[in-house]
Amino acid sequence: MWSPIFISLKISITATTIVLILGIIFAFISVNKDFIGKNIFETLLTMPLVIPPSITGYVLLVVLGKHGFIGKLIYEITGKRIIFTWGAAVIAAVIVSLPLMYQSIKATLLSVKKGYIEGAQMLGATKKQRFLYVILPLSLRGIIAGIVLSFCRAMGEFGATLMVAGNMPGKTQTIPLAVYFAVEAGDWKKANILLGVVVISSFLGIYLIDKFNKK
Repeated sequence: MWSPIFISLKISITATTIVLILGIIFAFISVNKDFIGKNIFETLLTMPLVIPPSITGYVLLVVLGKHGFIGKLIYEITGKRIIFTWGAAVIAAVIVSLPLMYQSIKATLLSVKKGYIEGAQMLGATKKQRFLYVILPLSLRGIIAGIVLSFCRAMGEFGATLMVAGNMPGKTQTIPLAVYFAVEAGDWKKANILLGVVVISSFLGIYLIDKFNKK
């Protein structure tokens, strides 16, 4: 019973940490830089929001598989495969939750008034100081919202995780996978308990976002 919960938390926390870093970097570049292919770049980032998770999982399976470009390279270097490991589940969670983090941080960066940034620049602040002490604090609301939404999305990921990580109890079986196979096996008690965990955690996440925004 506890194994899927611990695995889901480990995968979700790891994935959320990764997408937080990537989300800040990508959103900052998107808001402040113009480059060739920018629209294509943003489209690729947000595509996992509209593509079915099973399709995302299949693409990852092709890329990360033993005969895929990335999977083959890693296998030749380390002798280990990515597919059907908890690391593959983390990658799947990162792919599906990154668009939420990116869009949330991008929106809050666009809302930061340029006057504050220009004022800091006139007072002698470097680019790094402006980013750390002006832009990030003013973007905190969007960043926290992105963290909560990305974490909840990673916790609820099913299709892509099943495709690339499989359903191995104690190794890659997350809460959604455990619920699905518990229902399939007729174990309604286990399914209901895990369902309660997901519903409560999702409710608390949305509630905290709303509470923080009002505050």
